[in-house]
Parts: sequence; structure tokens; C-alpha cells
Amino acid sequence: MKLNLSKDIKMVISDFDGVFTDGSIYISEKREVQKKLNFKDIMGVSMLLKAGVNFGIISGEKSEILNYFKDKFNIEEIHGGIRQKGIVLEEIMKKYNLKSNEVLYIGDDINDISAFELVEYRIAPKNLNPILPFKVQNLQISDFYGGNGAIRDIADTLVYLEQDVL
Repeated sequence: MKLNLSKDIKMVISDFDGVFTDGSIYISEKREVQKKLNFKDIMGVSMLLKAGVNFGIISGEKSEILNYFKDKFNIEEIHGGIRQKGIVLEEIMKKYNLKSNEVLYIGDDINDISAFELVEYRIAPKNLNPILPFKVQNLQISDFYGGNGAIRDIADTLVYLEQDVL
């Protein structure tokens, strides 16, 4: 399904686990936690930034992987260990003077509802919690799973919108 997005979108804010990952974690015998990422999604972040779309992450978990994105792409809005995602998103929107139709939020679970409520463009990966469509109005669902191209789906749509290809 083609995503219905607008050229007015100036910022994409994403949850991390379940969006950049498939929601799985790997725990070694030494209790080291690892997560698998897909390069398609990493490239999607690069595409958004090169197209002039700001990007940020609001995650319920703290992770060194978030610092990878902060360092690799020089992203200022990386927030980990956040329980009230809506409060942080609202602060970001005020900081950048963004209206609800200028921000896209992508999340996959019930802890993303408060953030979804603040923006006009709401997207979940295909592996979303099945209760979300009942709780979040106008939620679009990507054809791609978290950890397997959901971010890239958004990036492709926004970049091609900017180029008037779609």
C-alpha cells in the first residue's frame, strides 16, 4: 500500500525497538544485549537527512545503538529511556516550531499512542501491536516489518514526493 504523506513533513520521529528492529533481542551468556538492524533502514535515515527532513528517535529503552545514530548522522534528537514519548515529542515540536502536519511519527506499540496523538502523519510497521488501529485514528500501516524496511518505506515515499516522482 502506498503511504499517504505530504511534502509539508519537515521531521520524522521514530520509536526504535519494533521499528528499526524486529522487536527481538539477543542476550549472550555474558548478558550482553544485541539487536539486529537492517541497512535499508539506516540508508533510509541517510536519505531523509540528505533530502532536508529532520530525523529523531524517541525510545523507551536506553541503548548504545542509539548513540550510533547520533554519531553517524549527527542527529541531535536522540532520546532513550523515555516512558512518556508524547511529552518529549511535544518538546521537540516546540523547539523546532513544528505543527502537527509537519511531523510524522512511526511506532509499533501502545507506548507510542501519546506521540501518535500529537501528529497528523502516523505510521506503524507491519508488525505493529494489533490493538493500535483501534486506539489510533488515521494510522497508516507500512507494507514492511520493523527491522526490515519500514523506515526505508517512509524515506522512499518522502524523497520521491520531493522529487515529484510519485
